[in-house]
Amino acid sequence: MKKLITLSIALLAFTFSNAQETTKSTKVTKKTTAKTTKVTTPALPKVDGAGMVYVTETIDYGTIAHNADGKREFVFTNNGNKPLIITNATGSCGCTVPTFPKEPIAPGAKAVIGVKYATDRIGAFTKTVTITSNAAGSPSKVLTIKGTVLGDDAPKS
Repeated sequence: MKKLITLSIALLAFTFSNAQETTKSTKVTKKTTAKTTKVTTPALPKVDGAGMVYVTETIDYGTIAHNADGKREFVFTNNGNKPLIITNATGSCGCTVPTFPKEPIAPGAKAVIGVKYATDRIGAFTKTVTITSNAAGSPSKVLTIKGTVLGDDAPKS
């Protein structure tokens, strides 16, 4: 029983000691060199010029009530080395109204493309928002929203 408790404590101590560790340096003997292991989160790919990397390019509203709040946001980062300028954002129909920042987005900065879907329309929907910008390699980007608006007589969950 003591061995089991001791082993459990040692395993927990090892687990917790590594849980928050991001850099580990170990000096070995004078015959070998220092060893460094780094754990990092993946960096955004860098582009020459302005860039646009989205957290997600599709927003799923899921199943929502008739006349529910139809506002959602696409979050993105300028992963380039020049300011990003969005010149236009267009919905695929009048029921999808996008908003976008009018000022340049600095390199490394985050910003938001807002979209409002008219939830007075009952049924399934899939709509797009087309973004026009000075992003290198992709001056036009299509984002998608989808979901289902329930009728007033639909059972509430």
